[in-house]
Amino acid sequence: MFTGPARPSIDVMTNNVDTAKKLRRSSSDRMISGVCGGWAEYLGADASIVRIALVAATIFTGGAAALVYAACWFITPEDTAE
Repeated sequence: MFTGPARPSIDVMTNNVDTAKKLRRSSSDRMISGVCGGWAEYLGADASIVRIALVAATIFTGGAAALVYAACWFITPEDTAE
């Protein structure tokens, strides 16, 4: 029997800004600029996997992924050391 849409829990209804994920370059997990470390933290993945995927994407796209990496280097802010 359908009783209508489920009511969201109180956790869903609160809008806590502190829990929002923000994309930042990593200051601790970096090899060149911290872009892959920041993406890995944002996605919840291992930074080595993100780096390997970037190298593979660079090879398969003829270098276009390297240009995207360079753009992210300048556009993405660095996280602050807390």
